[in-house]
Amino acid sequence: MKSKPAIPEVLPLIYAYRDKPGNEVGGNLHIALADGNVSDADVEFCRIAAREDGDMEGEILACILATMSKTQRKKIARLFFR
Repeated sequence: MKSKPAIPEVLPLIYAYRDKPGNEVGGNLHIALADGNVSDADVEFCRIAAREDGDMEGEILACILATMSKTQRKKIARLFFR
């Protein structure tokens, strides 16, 4: 079983994604990152949206979020706008 990535490892990736033009409110991951909808189904929805939009970075981030616990995802969402 793979270990879950730690929040401090993932936050810089999330912030770099957020700081790209057009992603200020989370881009294709906005329902998870900005709105706090962090269920497995929500993260999968984001992954599919990113894929369909050709957003490889968003798709990779969604895959990373999918390996994390809901508690970790909620904390990332709370820290998204900091």
